[in-house]
Amino acid sequence: MPRFSALKTSVIRCLTAVALCLVFAGAAARDAPVLLVLGDSLSAAYGMPLSRGWVSLLEQRLRDANRPWRVVNASISGDTTSGALKRLPKLLELHAPEVVIIELGGNDGLQGKPLDTIASNLQGLISVVRGAGAQPALVGMRIPPNYGRYYTGEFERLYEQIAEREEVPLLRFGLEGLASARGMMQEDGIHPAPEAQARMLDSLWPDLNAELLPLEQGAPLDH
Repeated sequence: MPRFSALKTSVIRCLTAVALCLVFAGAAARDAPVLLVLGDSLSAAYGMPLSRGWVSLLEQRLRDANRPWRVVNASISGDTTSGALKRLPKLLELHAPEVVIIELGGNDGLQGKPLDTIASNLQGLISVVRGAGAQPALVGMRIPPNYGRYYTGEFERLYEQIAEREEVPLLRFGLEGLASARGMMQEDGIHPAPEAQARMLDSLWPDLNAELLPLEQGAPLDH
């Protein structure tokens, strides 16, 4: 009986220690600053397991480097700038992010929406993010050339102009050449394949990392 009692006590202590570790880990995750990704199919890992998309790879990269960020992927395939404007306030209230990556507008362009409407919506998203005390970052988008030289060119420049005017980081996916590279695009010819996701992240990383580092090195992280 004494041996059984000692064993029982030891087991209870071990279970208690494990439970405390889980509690502290959960608290640490809740206290970590949030990086929210607001995007469309390019960020929603369309056509592949979510774990293979660039957002999940970003989360893994930060975790492997013991960086203090919690990544929330709020991307929806097919989303537009106007659709995101409607759901953004609730997301900001729910997750209280420090940084919001805005990866939107591609579907607007594919639908041929007026450029000034797209620009107004993107500026609105940036304004709402800032109003919640978060820092926005904008991902530059492109559309196929068959939409005409003028519309295609102005669509791409629109992101550069907004980033400059609003003084937000302009991130890029580096999709140039993917369409002609074997295995880099899905069968629809529009969405990057799983094999392209690491390249997409690598293209975004330098500018995104420059945005995150100051927040980790002394800028306040709580709201």
